[in-house]
Amino acid sequence: MQKDRWLDVVAEIKKNFQVEDSGTINDDEQGGTVTEFIVFESPMGIIRLEFSTHPLILETKTKYHKRIGSETEIEYVFSPTEKSSKLEVFRWDEALDDWQAFKTQAFS
Repeated sequence: MQKDRWLDVVAEIKKNFQVEDSGTINDDEQGGTVTEFIVFESPMGIIRLEFSTHPLILETKTKYHKRIGSETEIEYVFSPTEKSSKLEVFRWDEALDDWQAFKTQAFS
């Protein structure tokens, strides 16, 4: 999903549903990931959409030692120009009192 399509979806949600919460989360530890979210009441219950944009991972470097008990460190090399985006959908589960990932197989 592209950024302009995300903005269209958010506008439609604000027009048709009651929005409970929305905002942006910046995570500098993961290469500058920006997550925009919106929580709204729908006929299927309380839904949370998250649109995450992060730098494209170019390379993964694994550093380790062959000694027993040594730790493994993973280093990511991020692209300074290219970005990757993804959309995640969650549904509030009253029984578990937590967000559950929405099963998209039910719609295919």
